Amino acid sequence: MTPLHVQLQLCTPLGTPWSGDTLFGQLCHTVSERQGSDALTQLLAGYGTGQPWLVVSDAFPAGYLPRPTVPVSLQKTGSDPSERKAAKGKRWIPLEQAKTASTLEKLLAVAVSDEVAYGKDSAPVQAAAFHNTLNRLTGTTGTGVFAPYTQSQIFYAPGQMFDLWCLLDETRLSVDELRAMLEQIGQFGYGRDATVGLGKFEVTGFETTSLFSANDSQASLWWSLAPCAPQGQGLDAERSYWRVMTRFGRHGGMLALGSNPFKQPLLLAATGAVLATKDNISRQFIGQGLTDVSLAQAAAVHQGYAPVLGLNPEE
Repeated sequence: MTPLHVQLQLCTPLGTPWSGDTLFGQLCHTVSERQGSDALTQLLAGYGTGQPWLVVSDAFPAGYLPRPTVPVSLQKTGSDPSERKAAKGKRWIPLEQAKTASTLEKLLAVAVSDEVAYGKDSAPVQAAAFHNTLNRLTGTTGTGVFAPYTQSQIFYAPGQMFDLWCLLDETRLSVDELRAMLEQIGQFGYGRDATVGLGKFEVTGFETTSLFSANDSQASLWWSLAPCAPQGQGLDAERSYWRVMTRFGRHGGMLALGSNPFKQPLLLAATGAVLATKDNISRQFIGQGLTDVSLAQAAAVHQGYAPVLGLNPEE
């Protein structure tokens, strides 16, 4: 698959945190809108059997990758609680150093905080935004469905840049079409409340990348860049570490307005998982394509794949 580096410039606050599986679902809807449902069905052929047409990472602050998830016992923080607290806040690995720091210990040693990754006084802030619905008969708000309410939004510094990493099967979709679809999503908006102005971005860079070339070294330890479903992948559980997350997905498009817009709850390994395999096969992604995830749409799938970077095992 062709590895791609996409640079995004955020134009508005977000209603939904950046997540690869959410963005993949929105890209599937965009394919259906642009090319028709038959084209999407063709792209999804083999998706549940290890043949994805696209694997999308989360979007990370430009120049950084997510810190690997490991227990405190593997971190060189000592016994001082303040050191452990400081290490917990260092959530990002500088991209340039990640290319050379091939072991887990070296990666953890160069981790930085939000203040460094986003810039001083520019870290994202989650805050409540007020909304209301006017009663057209009275011209005011009121009670029930017309009562004012709040919803959380994630605010970033103006023009905040992000890196997105994609693996694309060019035999099924062209690079130019993928860029056009991302630009369309950027104009409409990513995630929740796109119709009221959230989640808008611009695609400022789009190129192939050599980031995953180091995976050819046949590592047996893999570092994930998106939520994934590692079940049944022949992992070495004693050497693998991940944070469990529950994804309560929902449909987009017309199904979002139906009587049952929700998908089945899914248990996933959160971004930054460290997954050990029992073989030394080179790979660009790990996980599986999840099917049977919706009662409302039998053909729906969920991205359980994640791009991965290889790590050398510790001595």
